[in-house]
Amino acid sequence: MPQLPAPDYPADVRARLEADAKEIIGRYPGSRSALLPLLHLVQAEEGFVSRTGMAFCAELLELTTAEVTAVATFYSMYRRKPSGDYQVGVCTNTLCAVMGGDAIFDALKEHLGVGNNETTEDGKVTLEHIECNAACDFAPVVMVNWEFFDNQTPDSAKRLVDDLRDGHTVQPTRGAPLCTYKETARILAGFPDERPGAVEATGGAGPASLAGLRLAKGEAPQRVVRPRDGAHPQDDSQPGAAEEGK
Repeated sequence: MPQLPAPDYPADVRARLEADAKEIIGRYPGSRSALLPLLHLVQAEEGFVSRTGMAFCAELLELTTAEVTAVATFYSMYRRKPSGDYQVGVCTNTLCAVMGGDAIFDALKEHLGVGNNETTEDGKVTLEHIECNAACDFAPVVMVNWEFFDNQTPDSAKRLVDDLRDGHTVQPTRGAPLCTYKETARILAGFPDERPGAVEATGGAGPASLAGLRLAKGEAPQRVVRPRDGAHPQDDSQPGAAEEGK
């Protein structure tokens, strides 16, 4: 049985999306190159990439829906079903797993009552295990809408998701302030992030990586003390920092 055509967006929504889409397409010498940010754009509208969104992208880029679907299903950052305001990802790759990532993931599944890629009944949190996000200095790492929450424990991770569900302000360990998944998708589509503090936000290497740099420079390495309370102190505030070289 042939699949029915995807429904279209309401007229006002489509007009707004078309204006944004034309701005995105205009950034590229070939329109096909705009597919990834366009998928983020439609995800910012609905919170996932729907059949309507894929048909919209295909029409504007003169692609087949099969071509758009192939891309949308390849990348894990594109959701294929409605999901939560906050995508809570627990790294379960080797180092994070060894440092407690598996225990965090299991604790959150039990605490939230959901499995992998499932969403809480209130629509606030979608839980998933994620691949390495190059933050091994801060393992185990939890990410919320791709913002870092370093050096987590099962208890700190449970407090984190409770705060998200209760509407409390949650501050990532480093990087930009936290926003909703739809807001994150619009930023990833390439539109300016005008939130206070977003432009000034910075990350950086952790003490484990910097130890190698110090050794290369002939400096005495700093003793790295790993916090276990879900926070990451600055280098000069770590216990043992004053004992460098002893």
